[in-house]
Amino acid sequence: MNRKCIIGIITLCMLGIMGWTMAQTLEEIQRGRHGKRSSLKTEKSQNIDKAKVLIVIGDGAEVLDTMYPFFRLAEDYQVVVAGPEKETYHLVIHQLKPGWDITEESPGYLLDSDVAFSDVKPEEYAALVLPGGRAPEYLRYDEDLLKIIKHFFAKNKPVASICHGVEILATADVIRNRKVTTIPKCRFDVQACGAEYVIDPVIQSGNLLCARGKKDMAEWMKIFTTMIKDAIRK
Repeated sequence: MNRKCIIGIITLCMLGIMGWTMAQTLEEIQRGRHGKRSSLKTEKSQNIDKAKVLIVIGDGAEVLDTMYPFFRLAEDYQVVVAGPEKETYHLVIHQLKPGWDITEESPGYLLDSDVAFSDVKPEEYAALVLPGGRAPEYLRYDEDLLKIIKHFFAKNKPVASICHGVEILATADVIRNRKVTTIPKCRFDVQACGAEYVIDPVIQSGNLLCARGKKDMAEWMKIFTTMIKDAIRK
């Protein structure tokens, strides 16, 4: 076999490998950047004839902060999950451990977003939920998300925030002259942005309902479901 034949065979093999690699990469992109899908959601939307509630997520959103309202609100409404992109995101678990001054973070569930922030039409939604975790630390710089936030406050629609979720509201400049609650380590963020920080477990200030953290979820969602019902009746 001459040299040209050998080079030709090698070239064909390399092209074949490149083609297979590109096909695999395309398949992974189509499945999502993690190559996995969430086991927490059904294939079909639920309550499609009901009012829609938007839940904001990103990598690092806290599991309970996200999934408690996700399932609770799905009893009566069509829950839509939004993220920076239509993708699969990593939720995390935050809990205090002996010897730690702050919460320790560990991996939680995967959760798919239904829509990207840029594709959300906020006028279609009756209410908004902002979970805590680490996600708000970077989501608050997303201009498309900030536009969504400002729409809800301009239209006086119900908004629920828990834990670090208030950081997004602070960046959107919608909590000025309002009373809010959150975990103590977020106190500076809200005060620097013109809000009054209170230590109550849950507090309502107009269309905004804030909760400190996980221990306050039951009361938080009990009040919020009433707020949504009242807003829809108007």
